[in-house]
Amino acid sequence: MEGKMLARIAAIVFVAVAITAAIIEMTREEIPAPAPSAPSLTRQVDPLREGQRRCQEMGEAAANDAECLGIWAETRDRFLGRTPVQSSPGLDGGR
Repeated sequence: MEGKMLARIAAIVFVAVAITAAIIEMTREEIPAPAPSAPSLTRQVDPLREGQRRCQEMGEAAANDAECLGIWAETRDRFLGRTPVQSSPGLDGGR
């Protein structure tokens, strides 16, 4: 009989511990985890982008503007993945 009594005591202790753990878990307050911080949205100024906007606002007059033509050439080179051609003063024949 002693074995049965020991098994009953162990079962009662197990149930008591399980009930205690359940009560503790149910009464615990949920503390919301802090929201992950988002990277700051600092806007980097791209001079090429600003030039494109300026030329866009100029309308048809931009087709005759040397600066806009240069901006469009740089945009095209960037889009196509080419390195921009550096013009050197001695290569244009002194024009």
